[in-house]
Formats: sequence, structure tokens, C-alpha cells
Amino acid sequence: MQDKVKPWNDRYSGADFYYGTEPNDFLKECASQIPAQGKVLCLAEGEGRNAVYLACLGYGVTAVDQSEEGLKKLKQLAEKHNVQIETIVADLNEFEIAENYWDSIVSIWCHVPPVLRKRLHADIVNGLKSDGILILESYHPRQLDFKTGGPPVADLMMTKENLEIELEGLNFKTLQEIERDVQEGKGHSGMGAVTRCLAIKM
Repeated sequence: MQDKVKPWNDRYSGADFYYGTEPNDFLKECASQIPAQGKVLCLAEGEGRNAVYLACLGYGVTAVDQSEEGLKKLKQLAEKHNVQIETIVADLNEFEIAENYWDSIVSIWCHVPPVLRKRLHADIVNGLKSDGILILESYHPRQLDFKTGGPPVADLMMTKENLEIELEGLNFKTLQEIERDVQEGKGHSGMGAVTRCLAIKM
């Protein structure tokens, strides 16, 4: 695991926040859909900008990431905003999502191999309570033409077709493949091809 985590620890070890400190735009659009004072799980949360934003809105937030350095930065940002966030250092291959527990699960730029992604998405469906909300944004394989962020291989990205199959059991309120300007620190800078969804468990 250390070989896989080292690039992320190196990326997050600087003084600056690699993806900035402002929340993801799509998350900001959708956050009001989360049940009031709900329990929120943020996957692959990195330095914590999305988790801190949600905590500032009054949600009980748990953030998971494999990078200790990223979660250290999260704690710095949380202290600055005077909010409490539970952090868990874990590889998503080994992390278990509690069943029927979460009011919302947030997956922003959670790019993992297809085998893990399929299992993770099934676990997300099981982990949400009735009326629980999934908020997800991923790069689309067309992002390889833009080269403005995201993984270097298409297999780690998502499509509408992927999500329709892998998130069976959720009702999609939004499911889009679009191009948009993504400005998130030095990590994401410029026009990008993204797939995003807002889905509810009935």
C-alpha cells in the first residue's frame, strides 16, 4: 500500500492545498438535498475541502482517504473553520461502508480501478438509508483529450452507462456527461469532461 500512497502523500505534503480549499461546484449545487443534520460519508476526501464545507453546513461528516498527509491537511482546514470531522485513513479496497447507515455519501473525483469501483458502488447503495443521497462527480474518459486533471487512463473514469448499471437501486435525479470549467487549485485547472450524478435511495 505504501507505494500506492506515496505519490498522494507527496502531493499533499506542501503548504498549499493541491485542489484548493473551496468545495466542488457540483457538491455546492446539491448539498441542500442532503437530509438536515444528516450523517455524511466523504470518500477519497484528500485534503478535506468538501468535508469541511459540509461540516460548516451542520452535517456530521466522516472523511476517508488513504493519504495520512491529506487528512492532516483536512484537520488544519477543519480547525480554521472550527468544525469537527471524523477522519479514517484507509484504502478503499479494505474500507467497509456500514449498511443502511448514511444519510449521504459523497464521491468527488474518486477514481479507482473498475473492479473496486463496481464493488464500491454496490456498497454505496447498501450503505445509504432510505431517502439517502449520493452526490458524485468523476472525470469522463473524454477528459484524456483535455489533460486538465484526473487520472491518465480511461479505465479509472466513469460514464453514465457505468453508473446506471453499478448504482442499481438508486433513482437518478441528475445523471449527466458534460464539459465544464473546473477550477480547483493547481490540481484541476481548465475545461474538463465530467460525469456527475445526484441519486436517491427510495
